[in-house]
Amino acid sequence: MKSHFGLKLFSIVFIWFFTLGKPDLTSDKAALLTLRSRIGGKTFRWNVNQSTPCTWQGVSCENNRVTALHLPADQLYGVIPVGVFGNLTRLRTLSLRVNALTGQLPSDLAQCTELRNLYLQNNRFSGEIPSFLFKLHNLVRLNLAGNNFSGEISPAFNNLTRLGTLFLENNQLSGSIPELNLPKLVQFNVSYNQLKGSVPAKLRSMKSEAFEGNSLCGGPLGLCPGEKNITAGPVGEKNKKKKKLSGGAIAGIAIGSVIAFLIILLIIFLLCRKRSSRKTRAVDINSVKHPPEMEKPLGDGDGHDRNLGGGYSGAAAAAITAPSVPSAKADINNPGNKKLLFFGNASRFFDLEDLLRASAEVLGKGTFGTAYKAVLEVGTVVAVKRLKDVAIPEKEFREKIEIVGSMDHENLVPLRAYYYSVDEKLLVYDYMTNGSLSALLHGNRGAGRTPLNWEARSGIALGAARGIEYLHSRGPTISHGNIKSSNILLTKNYDAHVSDFGLAQLVGPTSTPNRVAGYRAPEVTDVRKVSQKADVYSFGVLLLELLTGKAPTHAILNEEGVDLPRWVQSVVREEWTAEVFDLELLRYQNTEEEMVQLLQLAIDCAAQYPDKRPTMTEVIRRIEEIRHSDVRHEQDPQPDVVNPDDS
Repeated sequence: MKSHFGLKLFSIVFIWFFTLGKPDLTSDKAALLTLRSRIGGKTFRWNVNQSTPCTWQGVSCENNRVTALHLPADQLYGVIPVGVFGNLTRLRTLSLRVNALTGQLPSDLAQCTELRNLYLQNNRFSGEIPSFLFKLHNLVRLNLAGNNFSGEISPAFNNLTRLGTLFLENNQLSGSIPELNLPKLVQFNVSYNQLKGSVPAKLRSMKSEAFEGNSLCGGPLGLCPGEKNITAGPVGEKNKKKKKLSGGAIAGIAIGSVIAFLIILLIIFLLCRKRSSRKTRAVDINSVKHPPEMEKPLGDGDGHDRNLGGGYSGAAAAAITAPSVPSAKADINNPGNKKLLFFGNASRFFDLEDLLRASAEVLGKGTFGTAYKAVLEVGTVVAVKRLKDVAIPEKEFREKIEIVGSMDHENLVPLRAYYYSVDEKLLVYDYMTNGSLSALLHGNRGAGRTPLNWEARSGIALGAARGIEYLHSRGPTISHGNIKSSNILLTKNYDAHVSDFGLAQLVGPTSTPNRVAGYRAPEVTDVRKVSQKADVYSFGVLLLELLTGKAPTHAILNEEGVDLPRWVQSVVREEWTAEVFDLELLRYQNTEEEMVQLLQLAIDCAAQYPDKRPTMTEVIRRIEEIRHSDVRHEQDPQPDVVNPDDS
């Protein structure tokens, strides 16, 4: 009996100890409070009375465990004690960059075996790079730049086979660079250390900036002493002499070059004359209901302009002018309505006749009609949208368009005036000089392209969000209904303006083609009845497009019909990898963390169920926090080896 009682007591005590020692959110909270008590910083305004730390600033949780700790640029100082990270065993992201932390890294960080992203740059950590880091086999990004680490670079880095980013610059590392065989490595930098010797063969494809500030040679830094040049020595000199061109050959090459140059000039002159003759054709803006075959769009015809800036969905180049005012009036023959109606304080220095006389360029055919760039005789440039499939009565049209015209926000494309007749409905907008976001993302990706960097893309995301949030603030039933990258227009400073808002209420359901399905929320069945939560979904797809560089229409062309949100989920799964981001974004250092945060926001917006999506007000707050975190430290725009042409 006593033996049975003792066994039972032992079992109870064992279970009690096992439960007490099992890591959970309570132990995670205790670990965070220990960190808070041992190092200083302005961030630690945590409400310790809350039962969960998941609402604390910089703390993220999944499945009742802390999975991310983001405390960048928060004036943290002191030595991180041992015993904190041993309890935070589910951490996947740790960011303590741009602070004043000192000492060595705590050894219990080795227990965070699920760690993917470790950002410790720009602190004052010292000592050798600890060997326990080489046991964190799930590491994808490791940034130790801008510290006081010393000693040699260990060949044990080869244990981190999933590593895509390794930044070690601006430390006190010495010795040579070991042979690194990291198959997924795309970002690497060891500049401004005390390294010497030859750059290893597998790293010689990196840019020279990754190695400068050391005593290194080889690869992008030029030949090392003793390395042979195939043209060096007597044999090389002999070959040079043999290959020396005669005077006659040089003269022939020069004459041939001049002739080729003249031929090229002649071709350019003929092309310019042909284009000029095309642009002088006189076509009535009101008569271009069916443009001739020679004026087909240069884009892909699905509303995503590829090459031309300035406007709206699609891209087609054609010059059109009204031959005379009488002929224009003959086409627009609704008595009493032969004038433009302006909104508010819009300038009224032109009328319908001026508009019809203007030279115009067809920007393209979009969801709601054809858009034109019209240059008035006084030099003013406006955008004119000629609506199609509008069958509602005049009174209803005017009531709805008055609501659109009353919208006034710095991130909306302002509607200045409109014209209504039985046969024609014209809308006059401000002209946006930098074209659409779709054109910038998916246009020319060859040589000479200026890529959109992180600052520009995050700024565009914030501007577009503010424009949409303003629409939502006008009433719970007001939504945009057609959010996509070709409806985000940009000024010369890349300020984002949302266009085409309110037009879904004017047209019939057949006018919205299937291509919008790439942005359409799964619950939407009638494009004229789009909720604000559905707008949030479309904005989430837009964010994914900004981050991945892929158009959602591309994703639905394959056999399985996988959309962009689903593709991103399949790539990301339970970890953040560089594979999901546009290669043009990976050219910039020190923005990976912000990119990951914006990616998470995009996924939240594109949630399957509407009640899981944030409001646009919440979206703006999160983007502002991401951008605020980004500007608190100095960015290094050094490009890596990623070639944008490979995308």
